[in-house]
Amino acid sequence: MPDILAENLSEKEVMGSDGANLGTLYNITMELKTGTLRHLVLDPGQRTADLEFDRDEAGNYLIPVNRVQAVKDTIVVDR
Repeated sequence: MPDILAENLSEKEVMGSDGANLGTLYNITMELKTGTLRHLVLDPGQRTADLEFDRDEAGNYLIPVNRVQAVKDTIVVDR
């Protein structure tokens, strides 16, 4: 995958591999010691149905970065 600046990902729409709109990228977490990306932090917005991902204390979904399939106009994650 080509390099992408984090600032270009801010507020990007996130879709499931099934085409469902999952929400908007809020943040990205990383392991400080290694610099390894860990999770996409997804703001679900008005979404009412639960996803299979863990949530943080603010209710945002934590999507492991190994589930990312593509980053273009939207971010596509494996569901």
